[in-house]
Amino acid sequence: MYFKRKAYDQLLDWKENYAGKYAVLLEGARRVGKSTVAERFAKSHYQSYILIDFSKASHEELSCFEDLNDLNMFFLRLQAVTGKDLYKDESVIIFDEVQLYPKARQAIKHLVKDGRYHYIETWKCAN
Repeated sequence: MYFKRKAYDQLLDWKENYAGKYAVLLEGARRVGKSTVAERFAKSHYQSYILIDFSKASHEELSCFEDLNDLNMFFLRLQAVTGKDLYKDESVIIFDEVQLYPKARQAIKHLVKDGRYHYIETWKCAN
């Protein structure tokens, strides 16, 4: 419970002060609640969110990351594949288990710089 409460408080601080310039990374061991905290936070503090769990992402979800030269197309494809709408400054995209898909991790820099949406990453540490 302590991890969840502390992580949630840190996410509030991040959204208030840093989300426009930085993604946030929740890092921890397996099964400590990183994904749960990220999704609950997204549901409570954003108009919409997209969660991509790279441990079980579909081929269609992964294919969105093949060409990031046109971010308009990337976001359109992501919305079409997930069936979720994104709203500028009111949506967050969660990359769950991002360590499993390096292309997504590499894309974060460009996605954050674009500035339309906020980004939460979860990363499972080696035990």
